[in-house]
Amino acid sequence: MRDYRKFYIDGQWVDPVIPAELEVINPATEEAAGVISLGSSADVDLAVAAARRAFDSWSQTSREERVALFEKIIAIYRTRMEEMALAITEEMGAPLQTLSRPLQAGAPLMHFATTLEVLKQYPFEEQQGTTSIVHEAAGVCALITPWNWPANQVACKVAPALAAGCTMVLKPSEVAPFDAYIMAEVLHEAGVPAGVFNLVNGDGPGVGAPLTSHPEVDVVSFTGSTRAGQMISRSAADTIKRVALELGGKSANIILDDADFDAAIADAVHTMMRNSGQSCNAPSRLLVPADRLEEVEAIAARTAAAIKVGDPQDAETSMGPLASAAHFAKVQGMIKDGIAAGAKLICGGPGLPEGLERGYFTRPTIFSEVNNQMTIAREEIFGPVLCIIPYRGEEDAINIANDTPYGLSGYVTSGDIERARQVARRLRTGNVHLNGAGPDPAAPFGGYKQSGIGREWGRHGFEEFLEVKAVLGDRPKAL
Repeated sequence: MRDYRKFYIDGQWVDPVIPAELEVINPATEEAAGVISLGSSADVDLAVAAARRAFDSWSQTSREERVALFEKIIAIYRTRMEEMALAITEEMGAPLQTLSRPLQAGAPLMHFATTLEVLKQYPFEEQQGTTSIVHEAAGVCALITPWNWPANQVACKVAPALAAGCTMVLKPSEVAPFDAYIMAEVLHEAGVPAGVFNLVNGDGPGVGAPLTSHPEVDVVSFTGSTRAGQMISRSAADTIKRVALELGGKSANIILDDADFDAAIADAVHTMMRNSGQSCNAPSRLLVPADRLEEVEAIAARTAAAIKVGDPQDAETSMGPLASAAHFAKVQGMIKDGIAAGAKLICGGPGLPEGLERGYFTRPTIFSEVNNQMTIAREEIFGPVLCIIPYRGEEDAINIANDTPYGLSGYVTSGDIERARQVARRLRTGNVHLNGAGPDPAAPFGGYKQSGIGREWGRHGFEEFLEVKAVLGDRPKAL
C-alpha cells in the first residue's frame, strides 16, 4: 500500500493544508493500491507562490547549467525505470512486459533526452538588422496531466518547461498519481532548485480550477478530454493566459486498395487495442474499400481473437484493464450503444472477457458496417473498440476521415508511398502515420479542430514555454 499523502512544494514534502484522502485503485484487482491527498486552493496558492519566487533566478540560469541538470536527471531516471514501470502497471493497468517497461516507463527518458538535444542547439537570441529577437522563459506554468500515458505526459510537459527556464506546478491525474511521485523524487535528487518544480495532487474542481485560473500562473498546459479543455480555456480566459491543449481524437486509419491487407488490418487491430484503446491518437475508425469488407472482417476478427486480455503482471498478457470503474462503465455503455444503433458486431461485446471475474477488463470489440452518423463513429470511446467503416473510392475515404470534430492523428496504408503521401496531405490532422510508421519524439504532437491548441514534443513543444521579445536598437547600424 503506497502512502503518497504529501505534496512536493518549494523543495520539500509537505502535508496538505486541509487533510482529504483518496484511495488509488488497482484496476486489475479493484483493490486499493495506495492513498493520496486531495489538495485545495490553499495548496495551490502555496505551490504557485513557490514557483513565482523561484522564477527570477531559474529563468536566468545559463544553457550550460540546464544542460548539466538534464544530464543528472537522465542518469538518475535510468536507475528508477523498473520502479516506474511497476508503478504504472499498478496504478492504471498497463501490461508490464509489453507496455509499461518498454513504452510507458521508457517515454520519459525519450522526452528528457530529446529536450536536452533541443536545449543544446536552440537559438535563444537572434539578430534581425539592429533588433535582437530574444526567446525567454514564459513564466509560471500549470501542468495538468492524464491517466492513460501518465509518465509520458508528465515528462513531455516538465522537460520542456524546465529546459525553457520556466517554473511549474504539476497536477497529475488522481486516478494514476504514483508515477508523478517517482518523477518528483528524481528531480529532487538531481538538484532541481526549490520552487522550480512543485506537485499538488487533486481533482479538477479542487486543484485544477484554482490552478488554471490563478492570477500568478502565466501558462497552462493540459492533456485530457475535449470537454475538460473547454472548461480550462474558460478558466484561463480572465487573465489571458497562454493555453496549450492536447485533447481527444477519433482518428481514421485509411487502408487503400493496393495495401497488403493481411499485414495492414492486423496492424490496425493491434495498434487500436494497445493500451486497451486508451490513447487519444488511437486509430479507432478503420476505413476500408467496401468491396473488400468481408475479407477485412475475417482478418480483424482473427487478430482480435489472439489478443490475450488479463493480469497485467503476466508476461503473456497483451491487453490489461481499463483504468477505472467509471471509465469501464462508460466504455461498456458505448459498446451497448453501438449494438443498439445497428452496427455489426464481429467480435467482443459487453461484459468481462471469458475467465475474468474481477477487474475493469473489456473484451476487444470490433464493429463493422459502421457509418459516420453513429455515436460510436463520432465520439471518442477511449477503449478497445474498433469501428470498421466501408468507403467507395479514395475521395470518399478522405471525406469520411475529415468528417469529425477531431483532428489529432491519421493513418494511411498503401503499396505506393507517393499515393499515401497525397492522401496524408488532405487529412485535417496534426499527425499522419504512413504505412505503420511509429512515433517520432522530435516531431510535433498535437491536433487540429477540437483535438487541441499548440504542440508537444521536440522543438515545437519546447517553444510552447517560451515568450518572444524584440529588443530594438540592440545592435548598432553598420557603417
